[in-house]
Amino acid sequence: MQLAVTLEHRFVGTPDGAIWTSGIHAHQFWTRYLSVFDGVKVVARVENVTSPGANFKLANGPGVVFIPIPNYLGPLQYLSKAFQVRSAVRNAIDRSDAVIMRVTSHLAGCLESKLVRLGHPYGLEIVGDPYDLYAAGAVRHPLRPIFRWWFTRQVRRQCRGAAAAAYVTERALQVRYPCPAYSAGVSDAEISEAAIWQPAAGITDRRHEEGRRDFRLVTVASLAQMYKAPDVLIRAVGECVAKGLDLRLQIVGDGMYRRALERLCCDLGLADRVRFPGQLPAGERVRAQLDRSDLFVLPSWTEGLPRAMVEAMARALPCIGSDVGGIPELLAEEDLVPPGNVEALARKIQEVLSSPRRMAEMSARNLAKAREYRDEVLAERRREFFDRVRLATLSWLERCGRAECPKGAEFERCRP
Repeated sequence: MQLAVTLEHRFVGTPDGAIWTSGIHAHQFWTRYLSVFDGVKVVARVENVTSPGANFKLANGPGVVFIPIPNYLGPLQYLSKAFQVRSAVRNAIDRSDAVIMRVTSHLAGCLESKLVRLGHPYGLEIVGDPYDLYAAGAVRHPLRPIFRWWFTRQVRRQCRGAAAAAYVTERALQVRYPCPAYSAGVSDAEISEAAIWQPAAGITDRRHEEGRRDFRLVTVASLAQMYKAPDVLIRAVGECVAKGLDLRLQIVGDGMYRRALERLCCDLGLADRVRFPGQLPAGERVRAQLDRSDLFVLPSWTEGLPRAMVEAMARALPCIGSDVGGIPELLAEEDLVPPGNVEALARKIQEVLSSPRRMAEMSARNLAKAREYRDEVLAERRREFFDRVRLATLSWLERCGRAECPKGAEFERCRP
């Protein structure tokens, strides 16, 4: 059985038919579905380019094909292409396909009405929370309150109708978006043994010494939106520097807000203290940045369960995060701050960096927690979720009684 997956991530395509990504959705990501399904077709926006960026990775390959959806960015561009986008999404799904929608996603909304009309079962992977995603401060758009109401309502409805749902959190998203049929907590994080820090001489060889005043902070965040609150972190660093701490901050990631953040650093006198190495490929180069750092900080406005934080924890880094989404499932309460609160974040950074003993305890706790997200631990949970979707689809096809029915007009008429 083939699986169709819809998601909101945007890819780029080159004239040779290759599909590329700068994010986590490279070919290896999609192979997880091949443990249950015969093949995967990814239904997503694709922008045509002559060549990919330097750090892009191949997304299609053996067992994984893409059904390109017309590319658009933002509500206005979508409105100009709405008919083409909706038609492309609905035509991408064959009657015999199993379907998983990664939400929140506008493409999932385009497909949902067709699946419901036919009675075609679907699975959901809930990777974010639209209620927090469109909170004040997270998105700067005049229609933000409407988006918040609409997409929160949409995901709740989709969860009620799903055959199965997998959440990146253990509890947080399940409470707000319950799925009565079947639910599982399965993080998107991929922590291999190679990604787990192996200390040569115990946890204290991460240089948690008394009397230090110079520290390196790091965060990993897309700068396409302000979801991860990098501006809040920059301002908090400024407050810490004003109080005598010698801090350096690396912001790993790229996007349209990078220049505005660089200007903010100049305005605050931090241009020589904050560096933007850009988007780095996942794996060794990101781990190298983490290993050169003393503290990972993620003051997000919204989160599902942040992969970047789990990866930092796997390198035995002390971490500070906001108390949103799944972050409280990762960190102890004393390592959390309210989102958007510069003063609270600055105080927390100073508290942590002033106590080598606390940093060592955080390192040990984080490393142990990260081991719960190893590939082999999560693979069985994913497989059970995939099986639920596959069996629900097979059962529906049997009830239809016309398993030989081809794609096309017959598909539109077929009902259980």
